[in-house]
Amino acid sequence: MTRLHVVAPTRAPGRAVLPDFVTDVRPRAVEPGHRAVGRAAELGGLDGVLVPFDPGGHDPLVLAAAVLRDTRHVQVAAEFHPAIATPVYAAKLSASLQRYTGGRFAWRLAVDLPPDVARAHGDFLEGPARYARADEFLTIAKGVWSERPYTFEGEHFQVLEGGFPGSRVPRPFPRVYLSGTSAEALALSARHADAHLIGPDDDPGLVPDGVDAALRLRADTDDEAALADEILRRAEAGIAEFFVEPAATPASQSTGTAYWLAQRVLPLLRKETEGVG
Repeated sequence: MTRLHVVAPTRAPGRAVLPDFVTDVRPRAVEPGHRAVGRAAELGGLDGVLVPFDPGGHDPLVLAAAVLRDTRHVQVAAEFHPAIATPVYAAKLSASLQRYTGGRFAWRLAVDLPPDVARAHGDFLEGPARYARADEFLTIAKGVWSERPYTFEGEHFQVLEGGFPGSRVPRPFPRVYLSGTSAEALALSARHADAHLIGPDDDPGLVPDGVDAALRLRADTDDEAALADEILRRAEAGIAEFFVEPAATPASQSTGTAYWLAQRVLPLLRKETEGVG
């Protein structure tokens, strides 16, 4: 059975424009969109939720932690870039999330941001050097996770006799999702990825051996049979996981997409692959 994830919103609804004579400007008591999507995915039996990196939205790590708190079974992946913090801090934060959420946290590492977005976030590294830094980032994060003492001397990061203390609670390292079609991106996935995320027009044959192929789709249609057929067709081509995002951006649309996937698309997939119904 293929794994089906939904993409969560990262922005709060805009404030309503009220007439001048209205004096009560308290916001409406509405549930945050990312939490609603997480609960919809959980109730509907989807496999996971992706909280994407959005330059104009809220922080994906914070939103992912909230979705993890609200759920008990779904995987929750946060998309972030390697310049966000040191790999040791990212690993420590993730170890805490894994311990208290049953090991359901995953990483979607955004390595090659658009230059203007990267610079606006204080990151001026360009070209293949971004992948070299991501390689060090993942190497160190995995190293301090499983070894103590751990030392690493790299061009972008250094660690001296680090490593986390042992724990009575097993903490699986977050599932790592990477993407890209360049030689550097594919080499990075071959070394570190659990799954390589491709676009609808990319060749699944690019995904390195031993790495799961994942696909990000946009729900541009309300025809559940058409989407189910596309997922099944791509699954036959070797795609193991699907991340579906709504065609529109409002949080209500994201929640509706989660319920639609669970109630209309997922039963069709199960009927075809498991003989249910």
